Amino acid sequence: MTDTLLALVPVYGPWFLAAVTFLSCLAVPVPSSVLMLAAGGFAASGDLDPAAVVAGALAGAVLGDQAGFAAGRAGGPGLIARISRHPGRARILERARALLRRHGAVAVFLTRWLFSPVGPWANVAAGAGGLGWGRFTLWGVLGEIVWVGLYTGIGHVFAGNLEAAGDLLSSALGLVGGIAAMVAAGLWLRASARRAAH
Repeated sequence: MTDTLLALVPVYGPWFLAAVTFLSCLAVPVPSSVLMLAAGGFAASGDLDPAAVVAGALAGAVLGDQAGFAAGRAGGPGLIARISRHPGRARILERARALLRRHGAVAVFLTRWLFSPVGPWANVAAGAGGLGWGRFTLWGVLGEIVWVGLYTGIGHVFAGNLEAAGDLLSSALGLVGGIAAMVAAGLWLRASARRAAH
């Protein structure tokens, strides 16, 4: 399926990317990151306009986030309960809710690119949980800029070798995730030590 979708990137360009990123933000299993890498490569070779590629991918992602948030806001706790009937979805939804409880609106930013599999569920959880639309939109757009910029940019740089681009991004995101976990653990230990001292 990925090969078929890759063949559509140079044909339909930004419109196709917008549709793909929109669907991915609604938890539809499409290889959006791979397609953005490819689009970046096509932009580097002159087959697509780089600005249009970024704009299309970003517009689709932001609209998908907004649709998920609106569904969560409209469906409320009842929608969360329905989603949670499926054990796999319940686990990832609970992870999204835990990130939102722990980090608030910043979790929306992080789930756009660093914890992207959780992103669609964070959209719904943020809407159902009453996060303000303005804060959700601000942090969501900032996170989508990072996601789209990373993948289209790396695709542009590694135009001839998508596999190397994918490996580089996986390694870089793993490193960032590890550093973030270490910082979070250090902050937690420091806060625990201060509470114990008082």
